[in-house]
Amino acid sequence: MIDRAHDLPITRQAAALNVSRSSVYYLPRAVPETDLLIMRRLDQLHLEFPFAGSRLLKGLLAAEGSQIGRRHVKTLMRRMGIEALYRRPRTTKPEPGHKIYPYLLRGKEITRPNQVWAMDITYIPMARGYVYLAVVLDWASRRVLSWRISITMEAAFCVETLHDALEKHGKPEIFNTDQGSQFTGAAFTGVLADNAIAISMDGKGAWRDNVFVERLWRSVKYEEVYLRAYDSVSEARTSIGRYLDFYNPALQHPSVYVVEEKRLC
Repeated sequence: MIDRAHDLPITRQAAALNVSRSSVYYLPRAVPETDLLIMRRLDQLHLEFPFAGSRLLKGLLAAEGSQIGRRHVKTLMRRMGIEALYRRPRTTKPEPGHKIYPYLLRGKEITRPNQVWAMDITYIPMARGYVYLAVVLDWASRRVLSWRISITMEAAFCVETLHDALEKHGKPEIFNTDQGSQFTGAAFTGVLADNAIAISMDGKGAWRDNVFVERLWRSVKYEEVYLRAYDSVSEARTSIGRYLDFYNPALQHPSVYVVEEKRLC
């Protein structure tokens, strides 16, 4: 895929292939086949039961005959970048130097493109490994404005995806993400600040704050990813790209959306 002996610089090859530049130099660690199978099943269970934490997921796996400890489940969830989605008190602290911004969308009427964009990352299983997919989504049109696939959950490929969306589609008034370290670091928030874009962040573990991206993940997983067994990163990129091209023009949505008030259960 990347030809290091080619006259074209690696940076330009990566851009042409929609690849994160830093991931070109990353050497992935081998993951046991048994872990890959469990991670794929955890991904499916997480979509079905987004409120399930490591304890419940361990029980669900045990009911299917999988012998795995809760600590191992927590380790795999952390590697996949998933957590139980439910509203809970703020007891965690951001990483040193990372600012957490307030959620700006509650009660807001979303009426036009480029009013609110959102971004998120999801785990994509392959036949012998896994990658991560990041997308920028327009809340009004529900269109995928930009996307990238990477073999790591680093901030660099998120920043590249953001730059790509800004270059192709202008800029939004508000940009919403979760509180992941990829989005709270200065490299990412600095791009938004430099473009005078208001920064909004979900409540910790509150999936409804970014509900349209969660709906997109469900469509991508059930209509594309779970029907395939990608043999390589390039195959995953090509197939998912083809699906997203299909997904965009097929969308039909109301032109006005009001973000509902969230209540604690």
